[in-house]
Amino acid sequence: MVEVTTAPRASRTEMLNRVLRTLQAESPDVEAAALISEDGLLIASAMPQHVEEVRVGGMSATLLALGVRAGNELGIGRPEQVLIRGEHGYAVLQTASSGTVLLVLATANAKLGLVFLDMARAVREINKLI
Repeated sequence: MVEVTTAPRASRTEMLNRVLRTLQAESPDVEAAALISEDGLLIASAMPQHVEEVRVGGMSATLLALGVRAGNELGIGRPEQVLIRGEHGYAVLQTASSGTVLLVLATANAKLGLVFLDMARAVREINKLI
């Protein structure tokens, strides 16, 4: 009798976490990443231990809501990205899929074009999983 064993299949959350860890590992300027629902719930993350994920989710949802409101008021439509440039780096929010946003924290000297390219790749992978 041949015994067949199969490795346990990764959950969707584990696969999304893997996408974010890959983004972080393969893009030298990306320090952290998270997939967040529009209402501020963290779906998956590759964030440092000291980061309060609940707070990050809430702030991201607030920024996205403000971006949507500003886009409507200015007549430019729903934002695809919200970018914050701070003295220590960047925070980039990008629409990932319907109802989700990808947050990336990048270094102060990040090459944003490459970060955007890496984020677009991650979004394609996320859309395959959601």
